[in-house]
Amino acid sequence: MAFTAVLVGCGGMSKGWLTAITTHPLLSGRVQVVGLVDLDRATAEARATEFGLSDAVIGTDLDAVLAQTKPDLLFDVVVPIARAGVVEAGLRHGCNVLSEKPMATSLAEGRAMIEQARAAGRVHAVVQNRRFISGVRRLRALIESGAIGRLTSLNCDFFIGAHFGGFREDMDNVLLLDMAIHTLDAARFMSGKAARAVYCLETNPPGSWYRHGAAANAIFEFEDEVVFNYRGSWAAEGATTSWESAWRIVGTEGTVLWDGADRFEARVVDGDDGFLRPLREIEVPELPSLDQTHGHASVVAEFLDAIETGRRPETDGTDNIKSLAMVFAAIDSAKTHQCVTISV
Repeated sequence: MAFTAVLVGCGGMSKGWLTAITTHPLLSGRVQVVGLVDLDRATAEARATEFGLSDAVIGTDLDAVLAQTKPDLLFDVVVPIARAGVVEAGLRHGCNVLSEKPMATSLAEGRAMIEQARAAGRVHAVVQNRRFISGVRRLRALIESGAIGRLTSLNCDFFIGAHFGGFREDMDNVLLLDMAIHTLDAARFMSGKAARAVYCLETNPPGSWYRHGAAANAIFEFEDEVVFNYRGSWAAEGATTSWESAWRIVGTEGTVLWDGADRFEARVVDGDDGFLRPLREIEVPELPSLDQTHGHASVVAEFLDAIETGRRPETDGTDNIKSLAMVFAAIDSAKTHQCVTISV
């Protein structure tokens, strides 16, 4: 089935979306972009030229372009403060909507989006593309297999000296709001557990080139006695981790380490004697299929598959709001210096 789509928000982020939609084998022939919308018409026109979308309707008024093109899908790549209006418009015009992260600027706004999608009988999902990388999915499979026993903790380090320039350097809670949701969502996905509470210390380290909140340390209480420890900074020079973080995942029978790239180390207990029990190495199995490990393209493909089969996509708003709640609870904890309960 070929879907028609309008993309709104033709700034820098849209390039990754359009590259995946128009060139990736997973999406070959599945989506026809029939409209591009941006507040700056010239920006939308430039994207149309760049990606050979000469037949696409170009406009600055989303409602008008949706009314003219009547697409199946709306791809929402606008800034977060504009997202609620864009999602509402897309659902009102009968579109299934796929949004850039974050899903919303508040939990109340996210809940409203979920209700709007339910009332419209349409799907609203979020591009949580870090789920769709090989390492994250391999670790989820290893945990589910029971190879390291019962899961007890997930621990990750995210340390990068990222000099973006621009709006990020003037944001409140920049690390938690703009980046940490990827890592928090990955922890929730890999563990298969819901977050119940968090205590977070947020700082802006000496020498930081950000105005606020470039670093955070958070302890999350997950269900079933699982603990998730997050340590992160966007103002850490000298020993950069992967953008996917460096992970230590502990179970009752062993531990797996992942550097966030290609290196895994996994060992399990192999005997009952000794002050330190003997260990043996185990493999972190490869995935049987790589169709779901292509980042952005896999998110879009899974979204389309879900629509075709009538199920909820993996990153449906009803799921993604649980990761968004972790972010806002961490921010609340940092402000109050108290443990905050997480509820959706």
